[in-house]
Amino acid sequence: MPATYTPEQVISGTYGEAWIDGEKFAEIYGLQAKVNINKEDVPMCGTNNGTGKKMMGWQGTGSLRFNKVTSSLLKKQLDALRSGKELVVDIISKVADPAALGAERVYIPNCTFDDITLADWESNKILQVEMPFTFSELPELLDEIS
Repeated sequence: MPATYTPEQVISGTYGEAWIDGEKFAEIYGLQAKVNINKEDVPMCGTNNGTGKKMMGWQGTGSLRFNKVTSSLLKKQLDALRSGKELVVDIISKVADPAALGAERVYIPNCTFDDITLADWESNKILQVEMPFTFSELPELLDEIS
């Protein structure tokens, strides 16, 4: 981590990109993925430090936000459901702000979507869709900013 940095080196999400199963989705304007740590309380005697916590596992969650341009992802989801399956995809997130100290890429395997938006529109509004997802394999940092 640099001892100091300039405001220009702070990464802007404007330079974010996303791939789903190797296909770049230019219409994606936002992506969030998190690993939530599941913890359980551990009562502790002989101390007044309070209740301790023990990691019991983790849960991967995320969300894609994109401008509605095509029906390709919707078609894949519906085709999977018709065949009695759930659509499973791999997602790669990349941020590469040219003023930053480097680029970061994260590979998120085996993602499944939590719901399917069939229609969500209103007059005088750009169509935007949010697709929450979960994953159960630990992501991999492909490129890191040092």
